[in-house]
Amino acid sequence: MLSITTDYVRDTGCPQPYLHAIAEAGFTHVHWCHHWNTDFLYSGSEIGQIASWLGEYGLAVLDIHASHGREKAWASGLEYVRLAGIELVKNRIEMASALGSDVIILHLPEDGPRSGVASGEGDPWLLRVSRSLDDLAGFAREHGMRIALENMGHDDFERLRQLFDRYPSDFLGLCYDAGHGNLGGEGLSHLEETKDRLISVHLHDNDGTADQHRPVLSGTVDWRRLSRIIASSAYGKCVSMEVSIHSSGYRDEGAFLRHVHDTGMTLSAMIARA
Repeated sequence: MLSITTDYVRDTGCPQPYLHAIAEAGFTHVHWCHHWNTDFLYSGSEIGQIASWLGEYGLAVLDIHASHGREKAWASGLEYVRLAGIELVKNRIEMASALGSDVIILHLPEDGPRSGVASGEGDPWLLRVSRSLDDLAGFAREHGMRIALENMGHDDFERLRQLFDRYPSDFLGLCYDAGHGNLGGEGLSHLEETKDRLISVHLHDNDGTADQHRPVLSGTVDWRRLSRIIASSAYGKCVSMEVSIHSSGYRDEGAFLRHVHDTGMTLSAMIARA
């Protein structure tokens, strides 16, 4: 089993051609990443059509990247924007449930203090994020959904650990983004400390200077170490790659997908050996 992101070419527009190509390349699952950073709300008819395509191509949804909204922001300091963001995340929870997935992924808001900055119970950032997670918790549980918070390009694991201390693992977990962790420098060390909360992965590579979303095993991520950590973690699903054709060196879409599938199978074998 292997998963690839739906937005390996683009993240808006009709996803049908990409789903067809993904299935043709041998993938079994998709990480739904269309409209991940928009205010787009999926209607019942759109979700129904996506379900039909998935059934036709024999694909399953591994998880969904819940929207990091532009004007609907789930942890905004403006209450009407925050409430609109909660509505947007609930839309993705409903979509994930309808498509048979049990995990959605959220970016933490990036306007708070970075790691190493002391914070306590009166910290406005922590209070704001916690308030929104409190608002989502009941709805998520009703739909059999867990929320995975993603590590970002800066070193934000201190913030993630604060939230993991507040919320149980049956509601809140970690999505480890290998590319982001490679930019921060200490991502794998932090993952070692939080691997019991790992419920989703975004696997891709870079050269350590930018978030390039290159195929795995093509950059400077320490894949042997990461394989060992994943193998000993709480994560029990398949390799899921959040890659882009645009920084891969490939022009032909079919050749790109075959390469990603091959490298994904290699990584799967590394994790199995570990």
